Amino acid sequence: MSKKQLMLGNDAVAQGLYDAGVCVASSYPGTPSTEVTETLAEFRDIYTEWAPNEKVAFEVAFGASLGGVRSFCAMKHVGLNVAADPLFTMSYTGVGAGLVVVVADDPGMHSSQNEQDSRHYAIASKVPMLEPSDSRECYEYAKAAFEISERFDTPVLLRLCTRVSHSQSLVETTGRGAVTPKMYARDLAKYVMMPGNAKRRHPIVENRTRALIEYAETSPLNSLELGECRELGIICSGTAYQYVREVLGEGASVLKLGLVNPLPEKLIRDFADAVDSLIVIEELDPVIENHVKTLGIECHGKDMFPLCDEFSQNLVARILDSAPHTGSMRTSTPTDIVAIDAPIPARPPVMCAGCPHRGMFYTLSKNKVRVFGDIGCYTLGAAAPLAAIDTTLCMGASVTTLHGYTHAQAFGDGDDVKTACVIGDSTFMHSGVTGLINTAYNGGASTVIILDNSITGMTGHQQNPTTGLDIHGDPAGKIDLEALCRAIGITRVRVVDPYNLAECEAAVTEETAADELSVIISRRPCALLKTVKAKPPLTVNAEKCVKCKACMKIGCPAISMTDDGAVIDDTLCVGCGVCAQLCKFGALEVQA
Repeated sequence: MSKKQLMLGNDAVAQGLYDAGVCVASSYPGTPSTEVTETLAEFRDIYTEWAPNEKVAFEVAFGASLGGVRSFCAMKHVGLNVAADPLFTMSYTGVGAGLVVVVADDPGMHSSQNEQDSRHYAIASKVPMLEPSDSRECYEYAKAAFEISERFDTPVLLRLCTRVSHSQSLVETTGRGAVTPKMYARDLAKYVMMPGNAKRRHPIVENRTRALIEYAETSPLNSLELGECRELGIICSGTAYQYVREVLGEGASVLKLGLVNPLPEKLIRDFADAVDSLIVIEELDPVIENHVKTLGIECHGKDMFPLCDEFSQNLVARILDSAPHTGSMRTSTPTDIVAIDAPIPARPPVMCAGCPHRGMFYTLSKNKVRVFGDIGCYTLGAAAPLAAIDTTLCMGASVTTLHGYTHAQAFGDGDDVKTACVIGDSTFMHSGVTGLINTAYNGGASTVIILDNSITGMTGHQQNPTTGLDIHGDPAGKIDLEALCRAIGITRVRVVDPYNLAECEAAVTEETAADELSVIISRRPCALLKTVKAKPPLTVNAEKCVKCKACMKIGCPAISMTDDGAVIDDTLCVGCGVCAQLCKFGALEVQA
């Protein structure tokens, strides 16, 4: 029985996957894709898991596909970099049962270190990519992706973006269909990618691309919507389609592309013939625009619209208003952003009150240690007043960057600055452990600090191999970080409590001075975990406070300074006591 409900894009994808018969889901959490797998985990009749990284997740999904059931994995755009190795070869092998990969791009970099365009991966790996524009299409495209995967024997990429993932619209669901697993069929020529077999598979991939282009010409995923105005035609996909419709209304002539790789040829030519001029509106790179121009068709695109950042209906309206012919296309007026007279104060991201990373970062900053950072909520240690991080590149890169940096110092005079790297427990499991193995194997006097907050904090408290719990919160295998580091061959391994500044000071001072590889595990659970019980908040003894501002050096959002001295917000303070260790006058006290 079908039913209609408002759903987030991510939830709609999950429901579509489930209703299409998915049986195995493996993912690594990454905003804006995380909720797809979290929602799937609520269906206990299928298997779901958090994998250590995206490559692992993709390969698990491949194994399930070979085993005869529909499978799925999800990641954000930078996660697809990690999973690129299996992606490119899986294009050659094809699949058993259907395999769908959700990749969520982040135009505007709301929670990412870059805003790469994942459509390039679809083109380079020669696999189909679908791009929904709202929650309804998220649901429908997820189901269609499995059908395309099995029809054309290929993994299928489903591209989301932050706005589609986290926006709501009405979805009509149909319920889960019958699941009939396929029998495993042994086929060495298809699945064993030694050079001889791979060479024979490549022409199959090219033939598949030609078949997909033919499919794209008549696929319901692509729709030619000719309106009353034919002076100007708009080609778009994803969120850009929603903006165009909001700005121009139903009178506009639009070619909406839901299958964004491979792109159709005849359909685009027919649309171009039906209108006087063309504008391609797409976020990030000119993928569709370049394809149109390759067909010999003149069009506007990135000469009008920006390459960077996400779009909005107001941006589309402003740019189209300056273009010829668009005035006559308007059948609606976009809602303008409400003007606010009063200036809005900046709200920079900051580590939470009681964050266990703050004590370690304060120690590193105080001791003027050159710190190579990593990806996680602890990246905020780069912000003032701590300013404790020198670099942040990608997942796991802190360990390897430090290793390369220390070896570079042998070729010059260098300096006497101590160095270390920081990496979270989940990120260490993701891709930091291989860097540590490399350092241990090749030698180097590095100090690696694992910030173990007992959770994957940045993406919303997902479990990981160090927590001892699985995606459902049930008991699972637990990695012993100390034992793992010693198994790698590291003898200097010590654990500190980041709330204890003296303990942190001793560890940082001693380990950065050591002429060998060492690991400091800074262990304290995230203050926001439900299992963590906050202590009574601190208060300021006004008679003892001399307004020295020493307590402000840790950048805790619960502490502020007024003309009368320090003030602690007891609605934020968790009683960690780090600030009290900085006050030489004993002005910070536990509330009676």
